[in-house]
Amino acid sequence: MARSSTESRTRTTVSVVVLFGLCSFFYLLGVWQRSGFGRGDSIAAVVNEQTKCVVLPNLNFETHHSASDLPNDTGSTEVKTFEPCDAQYTDYTPCEEQKRAMTFPRDNMIYRERHCPPEKDKLYCLVPAPKGYAAPFHWPKSRDYVHYANIPHKSLTVEKAIQNWVHYEGKVFRFPGGGTQFPQGADKYIDHLASVIPIANGKVRTALDTGCGVASLGAYLLKKNVLTMSFAPRDNHEAQVQFALERGVPAYIGVLGSMKLSFPSRVFDMAHCSRCLIPWSGNDGMYMMEVDRVLRPGGYWVLSGPPIGWKIHYKGWQRTKDDLQSEQRRIEQFAELLCWNKISEKDGIAIWRKRINDKSCPMKQENPKVDKCELAYDNDVWYKKMEVCVTPLPEVKTMTEVAGGQLEPFPQRLNAVPPRITHGFVPGFSVQSYQDDNKLWQKHINAYKKINNLLDTGRYRNIMDMNAGLGSFAAALESTKLWVMNVVPTIADTSTLGVIYERGLIGMYHDWCEGFSTYPRTYDLIHANAVFSLYENKCKFEDILLEMDRILRPEGAVIIRDKVDVLVKVEKIANAMRWQTRLTDHEGGPHVPEKILFAVKQYWVVESKSS
Repeated sequence: MARSSTESRTRTTVSVVVLFGLCSFFYLLGVWQRSGFGRGDSIAAVVNEQTKCVVLPNLNFETHHSASDLPNDTGSTEVKTFEPCDAQYTDYTPCEEQKRAMTFPRDNMIYRERHCPPEKDKLYCLVPAPKGYAAPFHWPKSRDYVHYANIPHKSLTVEKAIQNWVHYEGKVFRFPGGGTQFPQGADKYIDHLASVIPIANGKVRTALDTGCGVASLGAYLLKKNVLTMSFAPRDNHEAQVQFALERGVPAYIGVLGSMKLSFPSRVFDMAHCSRCLIPWSGNDGMYMMEVDRVLRPGGYWVLSGPPIGWKIHYKGWQRTKDDLQSEQRRIEQFAELLCWNKISEKDGIAIWRKRINDKSCPMKQENPKVDKCELAYDNDVWYKKMEVCVTPLPEVKTMTEVAGGQLEPFPQRLNAVPPRITHGFVPGFSVQSYQDDNKLWQKHINAYKKINNLLDTGRYRNIMDMNAGLGSFAAALESTKLWVMNVVPTIADTSTLGVIYERGLIGMYHDWCEGFSTYPRTYDLIHANAVFSLYENKCKFEDILLEMDRILRPEGAVIIRDKVDVLVKVEKIANAMRWQTRLTDHEGGPHVPEKILFAVKQYWVVESKSS
């Protein structure tokens, strides 16, 4: 027995030595490869290049943390597989659902605003893609062509046939670039605007298109490097915003109704309405005051269509001269009240420019009839009622100073320190912390690209950043091949969305406990940094992940960066949603508690008999 025990100890010792030797060997091999002397990275790069596909390449390492390393209650709950929703939900928009909308008042378009379902009515199933769904065309071809199978709705091809919105041609829709006020094409219309507004020199970078149709204006402004946030309601013009996003153009479902727009003040270089049917002359000028709130000092407002050009077009509009003249007179009066300077009216297009500060605007300062909005609540806009008041601008010392600070033209403004940071308008952030954030996200993006080498190739056109911070993720990715919807959660400690716009990027506020104002399958890639930690104990992870699945295209990608215990829970739910997942270490090494979950949504479409 003594001899047997001795042999056993000898074998154990040998095994430990061998195991230690192997571990040391592979550790040194890894160090050698990473040093650049080894060929591991270059071989992997060649393999990845030759086998590009929508599935992430298999990683040759796993996270050093697992559910077994965590407290007993972490990741222990089994998650039931989510089933497909019924076929009727292929275009489901939870907070703009038509049946629910019709139960709300029609005054001020309240029924077209966001009305999210109560807990008992939420869907806990996977929204299916329609039969025949295909990956969208790559940009810029997607601007002009959309697969019919992806959005099988032909109503706009009939309703807007003579206005050149969209044509149905076999298995595709073709978008010739027309619109109600520019049937000859958006390019000529934009050339007209550019003869008055400095669109081409980078001074106009962010635009707001109210009542956008299929967003052809935004699509063609991209040629001028102008990023347009377009919106329209989900109404009888079926799928107009869905078409816009399928084309690869920024857009969301929205309306100028009774609630403030989900943007901070002073963020758009230009706002536009082309026969958008918004009653600008009504409600004591409330809608023009809301546009004034979101326009930058020195920004432009473009209005084309009724009542502009009424002397020529009144018969075609089937309205009397007196009615149209009276409407335009009221618009002019409100514009004067807001200290907008009318700089052009020609060919049915009127353009005003907002003053650069309040010091040069005695009408705003001294008129007792004009209520001032509370500046303290300037960014508190989520589900807040629109008011008949004028938003004051930051104070200036001279009449020539731009309120809030002068912006660099784009692309210089992308990485220049935003005025909101330099002026100390964003608590907790300094010039140094802003610059550090830029460097950090450049490092993160470089690490992402090593795992998903399709990140900035054009494979992902529409990208969502669910917790955008200062917008450094989007800035590091900036390219004409893609655009990023930068979302700042309404529960974030600090509102940073104004900084994002001052960088020449776009985004909006949102609460991720609710559905986002978009159609299913409208984003190619979703990035979520610390989203689940932020919403822990606020709402269920299932709600957030199912919403991500709804808005993500089949074969779309997800990158989730968070604490390891959170990601273990998230990964279990993701696997129950038909996602392929890979949990990886932080680029700083295995001992960093923050990890990264990469995922790909599998391709599947609605079945003939959905359960």
